[in-house]
Formats: sequence, C-alpha cells, structure tokens
Amino acid sequence: MASRVAGKVALITGAASGMGRATAELLASEGALVAVTDVDKALGEETVEGIRADGGEATFWPLDVSSEAEVEHVVTSAVDRYRKLDILVNCAGVIGVDKPTHEVSEDEWDALFAVDVKGVFLSTKHAVPHLIDNGGGSIVNFSSIYGLIGNDEFTPYHVAKGAVTMQTRQDAATYGKYGIRVNSVHPSTVLTPLVEGIANAYDGGLAAYEEMMTANQSIRRLGRPIEVAYAVLYLASDESQWVTGVTLPIDGGYTAR
Repeated sequence: MASRVAGKVALITGAASGMGRATAELLASEGALVAVTDVDKALGEETVEGIRADGGEATFWPLDVSSEAEVEHVVTSAVDRYRKLDILVNCAGVIGVDKPTHEVSEDEWDALFAVDVKGVFLSTKHAVPHLIDNGGGSIVNFSSIYGLIGNDEFTPYHVAKGAVTMQTRQDAATYGKYGIRVNSVHPSTVLTPLVEGIANAYDGGLAAYEEMMTANQSIRRLGRPIEVAYAVLYLASDESQWVTGVTLPIDGGYTAR
C-alpha cells in the first residue's frame, strides 16, 4: 500500500464507474479511507469490494447529489464512520441532451443542472464545515474542457461545467483562510464505459471514433480514467499544498491549440 494520501478520508461522488471509480481505487491504493457514493448501488458496492480485495478501505453510500437531505446524511455518516473528512471529490455528473439553447426545454435544463451544478454546490456546502473542523483539506471538482471553451454540442452540459469552473475559483478564494484548497480537473474525451458504448456504436467503431474525437488534440488518442485520477490524487494530496483555484486541463493538448 502506497502512502501519498495515507490516513486521509476522501468522499467521492459518482464513484461507481468511469473516472470516479478510477479515482476511488487510486486514492484507496495510496492509503485513503474512501467514502464511495453513487446512485448506482450495485456498481458502488462492486467498487468497494474491489478496493477491499486489494487491501484498501472503503464504504459505499447510495447518493443522489441533487437531494440536499441525502447529501447531508451521507456526508455526516461518512464523518461519523471515519471520524473526519480531508478530501471531497465532486465527480457525479450527467451529460444531458445534445441541443442548442433555443431547443432545450426547461425540464431538460433543470434536470442536468440539478446534478452537475447543484450537486457540486450541495456536496461542497455540507463538506466544508467538516473540512474547517479538520483544519483544512482539499476539494477537487470535475469540470470539462468545455467548462473552459465552447463548441456547438451539448449546450446545457457545457454551460453547467462553466458554472463548476466558476464555483471552483470562488470557493478557492473564499476558503483558503481555513486551509481548504479548491481545484478542478478538465478532461477531454475519456474512454469510460459510457464513451466505450458510444464509440463501439459509431460508424467504423472505436478507431474511427477516436480519430474523429481527437482531431484537435496534440496527443491523438482518447484519455484513460486513470490518467485523470492521477491528477486528482496530486490535487488531493499534500503535494499540492500551495495550489488552489487551478483549472487543470487533462486533454491531450486540446486546449493548447
């Protein structure tokens, strides 16, 4: 068992699959005690079983991040179990509809913002008092390269990720005096199970999908969940004690071009 976050308690939303799961597994392998949360109970419990089988410590709590009552209960329960909170990773998110602004319904907009924006707000709101009690800690928010730049697809998702980017900066400015650091990671397309399904259904399969999706990148391949997880690990660890308010692209050079 490695030790980059040894003894730290991390609560991760959206931790049952994809980048959230990779992050939970990596932090646990580096010594963190991990509160795995997700709406998917079966996959969440599977994630915990895998972590424990590898010698790590984790517990699963089902969580809909759009519900303040659920968020408050889970954060409190995790702190009761592990006695403190050092790290919050806001990974839970949905992609929503692929429509331009004038075609998006109010219900579609609200459903996406309830998870992708309100979920970050609520989890941060209820984690911060525990981080203050702990004498500080780290919050890492999952945004997207489309929380930094625009394009003509998935408008509600991209606007939501822009809100997460601004929440990161605002909370970094606000909570530094308590020793709380707040940063965000901004992946380009990453080969999660969801993306794999889309890629396999694409005309020409994964190879054609990868070529199309990475045409604007310097490194012409899709990302891997573990590559994003390592960035989260750095931002969650004491290695980044003087780093806050950073919006870190993990994108194969997409935003450099």
